Amino acid sequence: MSSLPALDGIHVLDLSSVGPAARASRMLADYGATVIKVGPTRSRSSVQIEPPYFSYGAGRGLKRVRIDLKSDEGKQAFLRLAAAADVVIESFRPGVATRIGIGYEDVKRGNERIVYCSTSGYGQDGPCAQWAGHDLNYLALGGFLHCSGRRADGGPTIPGATVADSAAGGMQAVIAILAALLRRAETGRGGYLDVSVADGVLSLMSLHIDEYLATRNEPGPGYNILTGRYACYDVYAARDGRWLAVAAIEPVFFANLCKALGLERWIPHQQNDARQDEIRVDFREAFAKRDRDAWVTELASANTCVSPVYSIPELVQDPHFLARKVFLEAKHAEHGSFRQLGPVMAGGEREQPTHQVAPGSLTDTDALLQAVGMSKRDVEALRSAGVVE
Repeated sequence: MSSLPALDGIHVLDLSSVGPAARASRMLADYGATVIKVGPTRSRSSVQIEPPYFSYGAGRGLKRVRIDLKSDEGKQAFLRLAAAADVVIESFRPGVATRIGIGYEDVKRGNERIVYCSTSGYGQDGPCAQWAGHDLNYLALGGFLHCSGRRADGGPTIPGATVADSAAGGMQAVIAILAALLRRAETGRGGYLDVSVADGVLSLMSLHIDEYLATRNEPGPGYNILTGRYACYDVYAARDGRWLAVAAIEPVFFANLCKALGLERWIPHQQNDARQDEIRVDFREAFAKRDRDAWVTELASANTCVSPVYSIPELVQDPHFLARKVFLEAKHAEHGSFRQLGPVMAGGEREQPTHQVAPGSLTDTDALLQAVGMSKRDVEALRSAGVVE
C-alpha cells in the first residue's frame, strides 16, 4: 500500500445522516477522502435523524458543519463549500435538493468538476420514485425477500443485516463515484449519479433474474443449490445447540464431508432430489453428536466448507478477525472506551490510532467556511443569525 491513502485530496460533502449515503461516505473516508458531514442547525435537527454515537464509525475521520439550508445565506454558504469539493452526496426525496436550491445544476454552476451523487430508495424517476421506504422495502421490491427462507407462517424471513442499504446502496454509490472520478481525470468534467437502492438489489439478484429471463424458470426458496434445495448447502445444529453452516457445493468437498461424518453412502447422491430428506436426517443426527466447535476444529480445515454460525459477541473475539486487525479502539467523553469496526474494505488502512469521538455539538464550521474564502466576520454573522453552527 502507498504512503498516502487512495483518496487523499478528494473532498466530499455528505448531506445524509443515516442509510446508504452515510454508508458510502464512511467507505470513502476509510479510503482517505476528506468527508464533511453537512447537517442542519439544531433548530432544524428534527428533520434529520441523529444516529447513535457508536454508529457509522462514530464519526471517524469526518468533519462536521451545521447549516440552515432553508435560508438563502445558508444555501450560499453550502454552495461555497461545494465549489471547492469533488463530490456531493445527498439522500433527500427526489426533487427536494433541486427545489431548495442545492441540486446538481445549482452546484455545477460554481463547479463544473463536481461529481454529484443522489441516493434514493427507488431512483429519481419512475412510478415508485416518491415512495417512502427502508431496507426491507427495497429487498422486497427487488426479489431478495421472495428468494429467502420462510418463517413458520410461510412469510419470508427478515434478513439479519441491512443488505440493501450497505451492498445495494452504499457500495453501489461508492463504485459509481469512483468511476466518475476516474472519468473526470480524463475529461475534466464531473457528472450526476442517480443511485437507486432498489436498482442495486436487482444487481445483487442478477443470477436469479437472468435465469428467469432466459428460461422462465422461477427461482425461490429451495429452487436451486444456493437457496436450500440440497442437503450439502444448509445449516445444522450441533449437540450444544449452536449451529454449523455447510456449503459443500463441489463434489470433492461433499465427498470429504461425507467421509468425515461416516456417511460415505451419500457421496453418489449429492444432487439426487429423491434422497435429500434422507441425507438431511443423517446429517442432523451426525452433527448432533458433538459440540459445534469440536466439529469446526475437525472439519473447517479439512476441505469440507464447514464454518461456525457466529453470534456478534463470538465474532468480535474470533482469532481470525483479530489477526486481520478489523477492530480499533475509540474513546468517548461520556461513554468511555469501546471497540469499533475499522476499515475492512481491501486497501483500507487497518493500523489506526485510537479514535477520539467528537461531541455531537462540536463542528468544524468556522475553519471549513474560512477555508473557502469567507471572512471570520462573515462566519460570525452567519452564526449570530442562526444560519450556521
